[in-house]
Amino acid sequence: MRQIIYKIQRFDGAKSYLQEYTFPHQPGKTLLWGLITIKETIDPTLAFTAACRSAVCGACAIRVNGQAFLACETPLDNILELFGDALTIEPIQNFKVIRDLVVDWDAKAERLAAAKAWLEPKDEFKAQEGCRQQIADFRKINPQINCILCGACASECSKLSAGNQDFLEPFTYSKVWKFVADTRDKSAKERIKAILDKGLWKCLHCVECTTKCPKGLAPGSDIARLRQMSIKMGYTDNPGARHALAFLQDIEDTGRLNETKLSVKTIGLFGSMAKLPFALRLLRRGKLNPLHSPRKVKGHEQIAAILKAVRESEK
Repeated sequence: MRQIIYKIQRFDGAKSYLQEYTFPHQPGKTLLWGLITIKETIDPTLAFTAACRSAVCGACAIRVNGQAFLACETPLDNILELFGDALTIEPIQNFKVIRDLVVDWDAKAERLAAAKAWLEPKDEFKAQEGCRQQIADFRKINPQINCILCGACASECSKLSAGNQDFLEPFTYSKVWKFVADTRDKSAKERIKAILDKGLWKCLHCVECTTKCPKGLAPGSDIARLRQMSIKMGYTDNPGARHALAFLQDIEDTGRLNETKLSVKTIGLFGSMAKLPFALRLLRRGKLNPLHSPRKVKGHEQIAAILKAVRESEK
């Protein structure tokens, strides 16, 4: 009979170790079925979280061979076809591990609360029964409702892996966007102001949050929308906004980037001087020419037409 191997990263509160379990294969099962089989028939001390088994609660997110999955909805046969009959299973990344595959959500919940991810109804709704809105307005925010806070996006986020002191979890930005875009909410500006210094412009665009979301959401796109909204609201006095606007201006003027001026426009003259060692390395390798003044690219009028069309559509 075909045998499946789960190599599970265990943690007992003091030490971490890999433990291997072997059990018979059954077709048509899920990743979660394998964990439950181990707990019920092999090792009752194995700790993991799961509840609804219907991809609603988000409790059973795990990593399999370095990739985040929602265990209850992921067909085991698909994973075996992808990785073979031996799977390495770990808790999701960028969370504190409590025991085995169980992670601590307290810090993430506090950061979610700090971002004010809840509806603050406009005053006009106080005299009404509930906060009604048009169907078309609801559909604009409907996708974000499907976020189940499983943590898969946060687990694979490259920026969080590099450091979480100046960046929130991708699902937090999606939750913020949901309420910023909600026509019933009155605190969009304050909410965006609250996350400006919490990494809004520090996403690395790795798109891992989008590729790993079991609900097909795109937190990276929500971050981009929040950035655009922040600029429209006048929050332009920060390096991220200045960089984006300088980038756009270069494209509008010539169709090319003027990298020397781009740095000065983004972080200022003194900030650019602090980057002098890096600039010198670029000069030595022929990657930077401070005397170069980009000319307009061929077909620049087409770029101008595209930008004009975008602005007209936004109106």
